Amino acid sequence: MNYPSYRPRRMRRNDLFRRMIRETRLSTDNLIMPLFVRPGRGVRVPVKSMPGVFQLSPDEAARECAEIASLRIPAALLFGIPEKKDSRGSGAYDDDGIVQHALRQVKSSVSDLVLITDVCLCEYTDHGHCGLIGTTPAGGDPYVLNDPTLELLAKTAVSHARAGADMVAPSDMMDGRVGAIRRALDRNHFEDIPIISYAAKYASAFYGPFRDAAESPPKFGDRRSHQMDPSNAEEALREVGMDIDEGADIVMVKPALAYLDVIRAVKERFRFPTAAYCVSGEFAMVKAAVEKGWLEEKAIVLEILTAIRRAGADLIVTYWAKDVARWLAQIPAELSGK
Repeated sequence: MNYPSYRPRRMRRNDLFRRMIRETRLSTDNLIMPLFVRPGRGVRVPVKSMPGVFQLSPDEAARECAEIASLRIPAALLFGIPEKKDSRGSGAYDDDGIVQHALRQVKSSVSDLVLITDVCLCEYTDHGHCGLIGTTPAGGDPYVLNDPTLELLAKTAVSHARAGADMVAPSDMMDGRVGAIRRALDRNHFEDIPIISYAAKYASAFYGPFRDAAESPPKFGDRRSHQMDPSNAEEALREVGMDIDEGADIVMVKPALAYLDVIRAVKERFRFPTAAYCVSGEFAMVKAAVEKGWLEEKAIVLEILTAIRRAGADLIVTYWAKDVARWLAQIPAELSGK
C-alpha cells in the first residue's frame, strides 16, 4: 500500500507531533542502577576510569539507594568488593559478606526499590576468575571448573535471598547455573525470587573500567573459555534458549551498544523479558569524549539508551540511570517521550 509522503514530513516539523507518533520511548521504568559496595562506614572511593562512579560502604549505598528510589528508578544492581579474597570466593556466599550486609542495611531504610544482586565469584576469588580453578591431568594451563562452581553460585544466590535480595543476577556464564540456582532457591523456600540471567555475555574488551571498580581483573589468562565469542550471534540464541528452559525470568545481553543486533535477535526469537547492560567501557568512552568537549553528554546518552530500547531491551543497566532520570523529568519533549 502506498502512503502519501507529505504526511510524515508535516508531522516531523512539530515537536508535539513527533512525541505523539514516537515508536520507542525511554522511561525511568526501563533503568537499573549498578552500585559497587565495599566494607567500611562513610566510604566513597572514586573509580578513576569511571567519572562519577564510586565504591560505597553499606551506609553510603543505603543513601544512594534512597536517592535512586526518589528519582523513580525501580531497581539497583549490587556488586560486592570483599575485604579478603580466597581461591574459592567464599566471601560471595558468606551470610556476613559485603553484599549481604549491604542488602540488610539498604532494606532497613529503603522500601520502594528492587534490589538485584550479582551472583559471580570473580570479585571474591584471589585469582579473579568466575569459578573454581583446576588443571589438566598433564599439568597444563589452569582453567575454570564448570560443574563444581555451580554449587557455590547456588549457595551465593540463596545467601543473597536470605539477606533480602529481591532478584538475583548470575553473571558468571557457567553452563547450567540458572537451573542450579533455581533449584537451590526453590529448595530453600525462595520460589518467588526471580532470576535475571546474563544469558549472552560476550568476552568483550569493553569491561576494563568495571574490573577496576570491582577489583576483579583475572590474575592469569582471560575469560574466553566461558564468555562468548564476539563473532557469534546464533550461539547467543542457543545460550538464551537454554537459560529460559532452566528457569530464567529475564535474560540479559552484555555489552549493549556493540551487540544491538543480538538484542534484537533475542527479542524477536523469544518474545521474553530482555535486559541489556550498557557497560563500563561504553560509559568511559562517552565520559572521555565529553571531558574533551567532543560530545554533548545528555544528547548522546539519550540517543544511545533509546537505541538500546529500540533494539528490543525492556530493561537497561546503566551508570547513567540517575542522570537520565533527571534529564527525563526536565525535558519531556526530548528522546524520552512522556
